[in-house]
Amino acid sequence: MSSTRVILDPKRVSDVVKIPFDFISKLAVGETISTKVVTASVWSGVDANPSAIINGAATSSGTVVTQSITAGVLGVIYLLKCSITTSAAQTLSLAGLLTVIPDGP
Repeated sequence: MSSTRVILDPKRVSDVVKIPFDFISKLAVGETISTKVVTASVWSGVDANPSAIINGAATSSGTVVTQSITAGVLGVIYLLKCSITTSAAQTLSLAGLLTVIPDGP
């Protein structure tokens, strides 16, 4: 199972953001998302507990899986990976890099 990379905007330390993963180009007509999970790991920097940025369970609507992300360590770049199983028994994933930036104006 290979991951396609998606572009994610950076998030400020104190923001809680909802990250969308759209599988529209990977699903066949009529195919639906059966299960979904988003994981977080460190791509660059140091965070002893990267999974702490995951805020609750992922949700889905149509072809889009959405994950709430909170906190994070300033300057760390996280690899967020969204994996799904479909109604056609496919296992698919999308991944993106999320940078945590300082709070500010």
